[in-house]
Amino acid sequence: MKTLVLNAGYEPMSVVSFRRAVVLVLSGKATVLAAEDDALVRSANLAMEQPSVILLTRYVKPPRGRSVSLSRRGVLRRDRNRCAYCGGHATTVDHVLPRSRGGINTWENLVACCRECNNRKSNRTPEEMGWRLRITPREPRTGSFWLRDMDAPIDTWRPFLEYASAA
Repeated sequence: MKTLVLNAGYEPMSVVSFRRAVVLVLSGKATVLAAEDDALVRSANLAMEQPSVILLTRYVKPPRGRSVSLSRRGVLRRDRNRCAYCGGHATTVDHVLPRSRGGINTWENLVACCRECNNRKSNRTPEEMGWRLRITPREPRTGSFWLRDMDAPIDTWRPFLEYASAA
């Protein structure tokens, strides 16, 4: 089971194993904000609920200046699995300026695309097709984008992630 780690400013910092979370709690470096009700962690001297969300007792500065690695999964995630041309469900990635015409693999040249639009567009530009992009492709901000396991967060994490995005 995974545990969401928040810094003292309630910003998501990382996702760790529940074992690492238990170590942080028992060493006094974190407190439990939410726990799994049906799962207990037991030792010879202690029984506690398995932490799902923990808060670090000291403020830890979130990492800044990291660049997000370009990947197919990252492009689909950035565009929320929506086709940049028709808005349908995207399963592929398309080069706005096709590779056959000198387009390269960059955040600004790749968009999420449905298979139908990708096949129809072929090696043409959106302007040649008379299409316009629904989004402006750009490199995502690091924020919580670089955190693993944020594609499908656990239900107990949602209130804390919503609080962090509102702040």
